Amino acid sequence: MAARTAAKSGRYLYAIVTAPGERTYDFAGIDGAPVYSIVNGQVAAVVSDVLDDRIRPERRHLAAQQAVLKGLLPRADAMLPMAFGIIADGPKAIRKILSSNHAAFLQQLQRVAGMVEMGLRVSLDVPNIFEYVVNTHPELRVARDRFLGPYRNPSQEDKIELGRMFDHLLNEDREAYTEKVVEILSHYCREIKQNKCRNESEVMSLACLVPRDGQDRFEEGVFAAAKLFDNNFTFDYNGPWAPHNFVELNLEL
Repeated sequence: MAARTAAKSGRYLYAIVTAPGERTYDFAGIDGAPVYSIVNGQVAAVVSDVLDDRIRPERRHLAAQQAVLKGLLPRADAMLPMAFGIIADGPKAIRKILSSNHAAFLQQLQRVAGMVEMGLRVSLDVPNIFEYVVNTHPELRVARDRFLGPYRNPSQEDKIELGRMFDHLLNEDREAYTEKVVEILSHYCREIKQNKCRNESEVMSLACLVPRDGQDRFEEGVFAAAKLFDNNFTFDYNGPWAPHNFVELNLEL
């Protein structure tokens, strides 16, 4: 299949779902195009027609893709959201994708059937992260006073060493905090994936695979975990989402 050659009748691929039959959906896709499914065997591709062979990751296009996935969520018991920008030449090329990856799609659909993704970010809500870690780790306070004392002119090596010590202790704290939260949330989730923190204040970023009918219980778990932490931490949970973090596919195109 030539997935990115110039074509006026390309098909933009949003997701893979189980295939009760071909259908048209009541929400629009990129550039307002109708969204529909193409079936092959037991799986279906949710697509819309596009005029270009490449779609730029502009905000409006990203928002349109997210809107399609949001619309699919209550309509599909199992869904595999695709990465942004996958375009096939036409229905024949889409069916070839479905055929070549049929077994992998079915396996992954079974993995996420009846599930949604919930997100949880925990952050330190303090004016100065370094000072917070200094106050909670005596060894860092001693090092700070040694390197940055009022009668010291710290060298670049001193600053680097202090920074390394700070990073090490902060990451140790993150691991310990995450272990506590995961231990509690594991009773409410089928799977939990730890994502990379986006900034220094973020303590953990978790993606949780949760039963559709278990979202209220997941919320209870979040509140239970939050009770282990003082007011220096904020808990931000969100969802439900399509299970982006739990799709593990190496597509044969």
